[in-house]
Amino acid sequence: MTTQEQLQQWHELAQQLRVDSIRATTVAGSGHPTSSMSPADLMAVLLSKYLGYDFDNPHNPNSDRFLLSKGHAAPLLYAMYKAAGVITDEELLSLRKIGSRLEGHPTPVLPWVDVATGSLGQGLPIGVGLALAGKYLDQLPYHVWVLLGDSETSEGSVWEAFDHASHYSLDNLIAIIDVNRLGQRGQTELGWNIQAYAARARAFGWQAIEIDGHDLTEIDQAFSAALSINDRPTVIIARTKKGKGVASLEDLGGWHGKALKPEDEKQAIAELGGERHIIIQVNKPEEQGQPATTGNPQPLQLPTYDKGAKVATRRAYGDALLALGAAQPDVVVLDAEVSNSTYAEDFAEAYPERYFEMYIAEQQMIAAAVGLQVRKYKPFASSFAAFLSRGYDFVRMAAISRANIKLVGSHAGVSIGQDGPSQMALEDLAAFRAVWSSTVLYPSDANQTAKLVAQMSDRSGVVYLRTTRESTPVIYGSDEEFPIGGSKVICSSERDQATVIAAGITLHEALKACDRLKNEGIAVRVIDAYSIKPIDVQTIHQAAQDTKGNLVVVEDHWMEGGLGAAVLDTFAGTNIIPTYNGPQVRLIKLAVLDMPGSGTPEELLHAAKIDADAIVEAVKSQVRQPVGV
Repeated sequence: MTTQEQLQQWHELAQQLRVDSIRATTVAGSGHPTSSMSPADLMAVLLSKYLGYDFDNPHNPNSDRFLLSKGHAAPLLYAMYKAAGVITDEELLSLRKIGSRLEGHPTPVLPWVDVATGSLGQGLPIGVGLALAGKYLDQLPYHVWVLLGDSETSEGSVWEAFDHASHYSLDNLIAIIDVNRLGQRGQTELGWNIQAYAARARAFGWQAIEIDGHDLTEIDQAFSAALSINDRPTVIIARTKKGKGVASLEDLGGWHGKALKPEDEKQAIAELGGERHIIIQVNKPEEQGQPATTGNPQPLQLPTYDKGAKVATRRAYGDALLALGAAQPDVVVLDAEVSNSTYAEDFAEAYPERYFEMYIAEQQMIAAAVGLQVRKYKPFASSFAAFLSRGYDFVRMAAISRANIKLVGSHAGVSIGQDGPSQMALEDLAAFRAVWSSTVLYPSDANQTAKLVAQMSDRSGVVYLRTTRESTPVIYGSDEEFPIGGSKVICSSERDQATVIAAGITLHEALKACDRLKNEGIAVRVIDAYSIKPIDVQTIHQAAQDTKGNLVVVEDHWMEGGLGAAVLDTFAGTNIIPTYNGPQVRLIKLAVLDMPGSGTPEELLHAAKIDADAIVEAVKSQVRQPVGV
């Protein structure tokens, strides 16, 4: 094929991508046709010549990965799939319809979509995770291509990604910025100043290539140059026009998120040269290697701790992680520069090739975990629980991506003591409970922590473990089992008058209260609800029946959304929780109500009224009988 023939083929394919973006959104009556039209030339060249992808086997470890960070340009992506011959024209026109795989923004219900996009600023950070997997773990020569919109470069997470990609010399990562100048409500911050984009990228250590995003020869040369670089990531900064090719749309504001009316569609398609149904043969990856192995798995030997010893659950997390590292070569660990507090540092020392320091960039840390799990690794990402809230949108999107990531938050609650409220996660349980299909765990002792960490490794979805800063007594033997979705009844008798439900640090306060009440002739049941989601409905319902509905929940967390809310939810009739048929429930929630300050852990637990004194008082208020009865 001559150069001119090649250019003509790319032009025709780009026009087809534009036409199909218009057709699909017009039928849907909504969507983003103009945002899909600006990068069509870039995608035509990428799909025809540079992308090495096995559409027949989306999990082929040798395939390049492509992330549409500007997820609202989903019509373009779906048009590319049609051009690759993997969806029909009929399916293309099902865009945004209920039951269709072609949702308004891409999700992994399509086998060729690795992660959900649509919340801007996430594609490149996730691409960093995929590129880390390719360069350091798989050790295979695939490339990670990410198409960004210019508006999303205002997101800080994008520059966290620029920083970390350069730090790890990710020469297998190629970003393409579609600089079409127009955002949702008007011109973007930099407009068409592609020199400013390039200067910023170069300041972060990237190779930056500035091109006309509609010049097919320049696009070809830029992609070729990107593949030749072997010491740094590359960004291609392409000046484009939104709505390119249609005079009534091109470079005009007010079209963001708007579909054409049927009467305008016909004219636009004619201007683009009419409908086409080109099918191209996408190049399959040349290499057919297998991911590198990272050692021989050993039998899992979890750490064990003697009853009565005082061990922080964060310490047990680090110990258990180290054990997992020996047993499971696909476990990888990330931390946000607090590994000497989360104790992830032990894994880092033993398995440096599977540890990635994310520094103080929690969004990038969670995004990298999502990218790593695409390649079937098991990422554990840890930081102080309070700071994981910075990355909450990434957690939310991880659930939409059906990602399997394990997050660990230490230093939670007022029990951290003197550091004060800026360091005290008091909303983390509520936040993670609210994530679709998540698992939320809160162990109270070291042996329990180790057993739960082991189960996290193979648990699907977003899994969150809350650990405690303070050393607490080991109350369980190392032979005890703690299934996710279960609980432990620690104190019980046939004479129990109330049930105290706790987890983590407050469980130890509940046990103190149990002893004190017993000395006063009041028997109480104590439940360790270490699995907050899913929670042990059956055990809680049984306790409510046995103790006349008297329940006290105590937690080192704000009143809203935590353990108390989880317990209350067990009494709400739903399609997954059995109906409760017992005595009327009288539940007292003990939780943090006022803004804490600095102090010792004991002082702060007492001030928040979530210590043994408060539990004793709450139980007595429930079981106290009126005079004369």
